[in-house]
Amino acid sequence: MSLRRVPLLTVLALLAVIAPAASARAAAPLTGTRLHAELSALAGSLDVAPVKAPFSKVSVTTFDALLVEQLGAGDVAAAVQHEAWRAGLNPPRTFGTEAVARLLGLRDNQPYPHEDRELYPTDAITLAEAEHSFGVAAQWRGTAATWAREQFSTFALPEYDAAQRRVLRLAVSKIGMPYVWGGETDTASSYFGGQTHGGYDCSGLVWRVFKLSGSPFGAAIRGRTAASQAGEIRRSARIRLDDVRGGDLVFFGYARFWMKATPTRIVHEGIALSPDWMIHASGQGVYLSPLRPDPWRAQRFSWARRVLP
Repeated sequence: MSLRRVPLLTVLALLAVIAPAASARAAAPLTGTRLHAELSALAGSLDVAPVKAPFSKVSVTTFDALLVEQLGAGDVAAAVQHEAWRAGLNPPRTFGTEAVARLLGLRDNQPYPHEDRELYPTDAITLAEAEHSFGVAAQWRGTAATWAREQFSTFALPEYDAAQRRVLRLAVSKIGMPYVWGGETDTASSYFGGQTHGGYDCSGLVWRVFKLSGSPFGAAIRGRTAASQAGEIRRSARIRLDDVRGGDLVFFGYARFWMKATPTRIVHEGIALSPDWMIHASGQGVYLSPLRPDPWRAQRFSWARRVLP
């Protein structure tokens, strides 16, 4: 029987049954058995031994750590973790693996208005999220570890003063939080603009680190959006990429150094760790990205703003 001959109400009734069932399956936690099967299949494609994994449900951060290790980039994650610790940033124990996993694109983003489906770092990884991650891992075709080593070869952090450490420690503590449009807090909140799920957008992360934390350094920041924060300073106070320091706000878009900041010209911002790296909130959640080593970001860099003394 063709679909055209099925009464519309019957079709709608079928969809009403199928859609929730598919959604429930996607939201179901990844089982230990499925985790082992997928890791073994990935290991086989890479011609390496599968990593040891628990036969139980695992969190997002544990899953990311297992996948990074299986891809052969565990040493990169350890080096990133150690460098952040050496620089005095007190990184969470998941910092290195989350930095590598998210730069590899292993996480997925739930677009507005479906951000209630986002996972916190401590949530159990769902079947849908895991399937996405394994699919991305397979697309790397064995080159993930090499690419990660190349990208993080420039991850060398400077010595920070007390003011820089204060703000950057808070920033790096948010590693792995989801991207939520308009988000500026860790949890759902009716106070912060009716935020329905914890997480951050790019300017919301800056707002949390410099304003909502009560930091005295945020007093000069008045606007909530990236464009407004970029436009609050005189042109003479704008900073070029080579002169960026840890804790500076870095802005991106179509605005050149001499142009006026507008919402169409300034479309993104982050917090610099150095002239070469920043932490920001984007499609992979809160994570690290290269600055000068990355051609796209170097070309889209507009200017930086110094907030710290």
